[in-house]
Amino acid sequence: MRTFPLIVVLAALLSGCSSKTPEPEPNPDPGGDTPPEEPLPSGPPVEQGPPNVPEFQPAFPGQTRAPAIQTRTAFQVTEIASGFKNPWAIAFLPDSRILVTEKPTGSLYIVTPQGAKSPAVAGLPPVDGRGQGGLLDVEIGPDYAQSQLIYWTYYEPREGGNGLAVARARLVDGEQPRVENVQVIFRMMPTFESTLHAGGRLVFTPDGKLFVTLGERSHLPGRVQARDLGSHFGKIVRINPDGSVPQDNPFVGTEGARPEIWSVGHRNILSAALDSQKRLWTVEMGPKGGDELNLPEAGKDYGWPTIGYGEEYSGEPIHESPQGPGMEQPVYYWDPVISPSGMTIYTGDLFPEWRNNVFIGGLSSKALVRLMMRNDRVVGEERLLKELNARIREVVQGPEGALYLLTDATDGQLLKLTPR
Repeated sequence: MRTFPLIVVLAALLSGCSSKTPEPEPNPDPGGDTPPEEPLPSGPPVEQGPPNVPEFQPAFPGQTRAPAIQTRTAFQVTEIASGFKNPWAIAFLPDSRILVTEKPTGSLYIVTPQGAKSPAVAGLPPVDGRGQGGLLDVEIGPDYAQSQLIYWTYYEPREGGNGLAVARARLVDGEQPRVENVQVIFRMMPTFESTLHAGGRLVFTPDGKLFVTLGERSHLPGRVQARDLGSHFGKIVRINPDGSVPQDNPFVGTEGARPEIWSVGHRNILSAALDSQKRLWTVEMGPKGGDELNLPEAGKDYGWPTIGYGEEYSGEPIHESPQGPGMEQPVYYWDPVISPSGMTIYTGDLFPEWRNNVFIGGLSSKALVRLMMRNDRVVGEERLLKELNARIREVVQGPEGALYLLTDATDGQLLKLTPR
């Protein structure tokens, strides 16, 4: 393993979460270790270019370009393993070995903490690995100790196109690991021919439910379905581990609605994590401008493509306004974009100053983006690991409190971030 020292020094504050409102009420106990009377960060934002759509102004103070902050703890980045072809996701087994997915090849590997890599796990179904497709997220089941079930998302090739699917199977360990009894528990519908914007993150909740984030397939016939309850495109869905529908989902019993739907009006959600209150947070990719941090709530409409803070890559407008009746505002947005991917909300002990901070992998921004939170608002932002000049695809907190990262490259790396 190789170790790269990275030292970043200055002051940082801690964060916490309460309830999401356009103008948050003061909270004397925000859930973090920072006393509420401690002053908030101030000053200019992190270095970035001018906004693509300067005429779109934030809906409330602090919704974008929060003050720049810097970590005071010295840290190092260690390479655990390399040679992955565009890896996408990490999940930890109970013995601290690491599942790593390889997007375009559809391969799944088991990696030891020392970096030894297994042969590809046998028995996974074929994937459509073109474009943004392939094998995406992986998670172990909440009952893994008894069932050995793992869950994954992938672009499923179908007659007439493709679509995101969620499968589960029993992981059989050994010199040649394999999966048995593969079941597809969810299929994004309708089937559509696109190699773009299918989402794909999985998040289990403490009560055993499973969130699946979905994109709107990018092309206009898919984009316009993002607010349509009859389509899975541009939605977050919530299912049981066997694929059945929880009866307290918001659109159960609504005529014409797909009952799996939790929230609507999303573009392409590639980042998702639970906070210390076990609420789901997401970050979705915008077009040219308009990446969004959201706290999705049951039954709510997040507006895409009617509202947003970006524009087409051509420079043509998409939205008449960034706000609209009945549609939710993002907690925070970026213009220009960070191109978000994996996400974790830090709860460990190795970096006390990071507790309750949000970490997001940045692709085009080539950074690990850190957000300091207070009362469900972003009060500071930092871009870490710019020195690596790498697209950060995934960030996961390990069992010991380290951060584990994947770089998106044809020779992708599994990295570990620890204090020095």
